[in-house]
Amino acid sequence: MREILGRRRKLSLRRAGRSAVLTAALTYATEWQWPVLPGVGLRPGIGRVRECGCPDPDCVVPGAHPFDPGLLAATTDARMVRWWWTNRPEAPVVLATGGRAPCAVSLPAVAGARALAAFDRAGVRLGPVVATPTRWSLLVAPYSLEVLGELLNSQDWVPGSLRFHGEGGYAVLPPSPTGAGRVRWERAPRPAGAAAGGRGGRSGAGRRLDGLARPWLPDVASVVDVLVEQSVRSTGTPGGGGSRLAY
Repeated sequence: MREILGRRRKLSLRRAGRSAVLTAALTYATEWQWPVLPGVGLRPGIGRVRECGCPDPDCVVPGAHPFDPGLLAATTDARMVRWWWTNRPEAPVVLATGGRAPCAVSLPAVAGARALAAFDRAGVRLGPVVATPTRWSLLVAPYSLEVLGELLNSQDWVPGSLRFHGEGGYAVLPPSPTGAGRVRWERAPRPAGAAAGGRGGRSGAGRRLDGLARPWLPDVASVVDVLVEQSVRSTGTPGGGGSRLAY
């Protein structure tokens, strides 16, 4: 009995010693089967400023992108995930989008907040929503380039501020530290069997993910119209910084 209690205590202490990022990365990879890899991360800069760890001094997404290893290294293997984040405990968690993994649609934070309010008014169920101080990303079910092309071809205009992260792309997941700030859940993941309705809001930002069933994801067709509309509104006029097929 003492041996069993001792093992449980060691397991509990081991879990308590994990970084929050490692715990999240293991959940994504092993429980949800989302392929992940560590992002490039940040390094000390001038004063209190932290710079991107990549060689580009003008990197537009500091810390929040793959570098070494590259995107093709993304995996669901628990041993590899543990090794990566044991050696780099504060590295951002990068999701390789597409294939059997979620895809994402991202837009500026202001437009994202308006879009979520519009979805709430219409009673549209959303999946997980990832937020940084500058951009929000809606995770959606995997889609093909052909399906996306048909959806965007029906739009009058697609703002350049609206970005689609499909096959060969990536998205950064909570609780990753990045140059723009720490990534959080604006709408926390909910399992497929969870009742629709209710606003995740910031109340889901600190929710434990381990043990949660694989999250439900909406189809991209159910969200793209509102996201395009709100992105157009945030840029002021259609045609500013976009194209009819900007995907």
